[in-house]
Amino acid sequence: MSEKSPSLHYSNYLQLEKILKAQNPVSSSKGNEAHEEMLFIIIHQTYELWFKQILHELESVMSYFGKDNIDEENIGLIVGRMERANKIMDVLVDQVDILETMTSLDFLDFRHYLSPASGFQSHQFRKIELMLGLKVEKRYQFGGCPYHNQFKGDTKKEILSLEGGDSLFDLVEKWLERIPFLKIGDFDFIKKYEQAINKMVDQEIDSITSSSLSKEDQQLRIRMIEENKKYFERVLDENQHSQAIKEGETALSYKATMSALLINLYRDEPILHLPYQLLRSLVDLDHKVASWRFRHVQMVEKMLGQKIGTGGSSGQGYLKETVDKHKVFTDLANIATLMISRSYLPALPKSVKNNLGFTYNKNGN
Repeated sequence: MSEKSPSLHYSNYLQLEKILKAQNPVSSSKGNEAHEEMLFIIIHQTYELWFKQILHELESVMSYFGKDNIDEENIGLIVGRMERANKIMDVLVDQVDILETMTSLDFLDFRHYLSPASGFQSHQFRKIELMLGLKVEKRYQFGGCPYHNQFKGDTKKEILSLEGGDSLFDLVEKWLERIPFLKIGDFDFIKKYEQAINKMVDQEIDSITSSSLSKEDQQLRIRMIEENKKYFERVLDENQHSQAIKEGETALSYKATMSALLINLYRDEPILHLPYQLLRSLVDLDHKVASWRFRHVQMVEKMLGQKIGTGGSSGQGYLKETVDKHKVFTDLANIATLMISRSYLPALPKSVKNNLGFTYNKNGN
């Protein structure tokens, strides 16, 4: 007769004994216990646990995007997991409020024990950055040293491996390039969109010239509209777009950008609901990571002012530089610049609308 396995208990399942013994304030070991160090440790351990969950979601999402074809039903699953990552980032931003209950003097009671340890050494956060698509050449450096010098052994190998592989940005770009809706039959989205832009600009200029504004005011407004038109023309020109990529002004390919624009403009079509939500969730995550960085900057400024970071960085100066520089999905966010009102939106032929129903059929049946 086989022995019964011990029944599962809440404490064993969660391995609470290990977790609750993992807080070991350095100040205590130095014989000068700082009360606030326990909060500091728990907050950062919690960050790392949530980072682990975000990585879990990103790995799942990337596994779907790594396939040649993504079933429509899986887009909903992907959106759900991206939304979860976004909710977690909301929690991480809010956790800064708890950390700010610790004053500058409280922190200085034990900060000197922490050097050279630093949040810059968070292996999991570096993985999140790389998996999202932060490229080495876009990363803000300090001290002239590559960021991965902070890591050793298998950890460093993993970081370097992620640098060389496809990121979520790369996979989403390839997925957007595969979307078949830019040209369906006689419908050419880019040409139709360009015609709509010209119509919109002409009507705006006509409206200004027939207004009661002074000639000087009219000329100023018309110049502004013409500058906007040049921006649209630059984006729609594939050669100029390719040059912008070479010069580092943009990263998303021309075809992927046009597909993202189509998805945003025709988000009301049933088959484009979820792709639109997916693109929005990527932009949201990018902004929330930036918000987390910014909240961190504010906290460091209040607590430490211009002090050098424990890891050797310039402290809040380094953190400030990363807020915008380390965004990944800026090109998707900038699609908002190209949006036009529904009144100018090119009408879709019936055959195209049928293809944009709940199921897309390549044969048009």
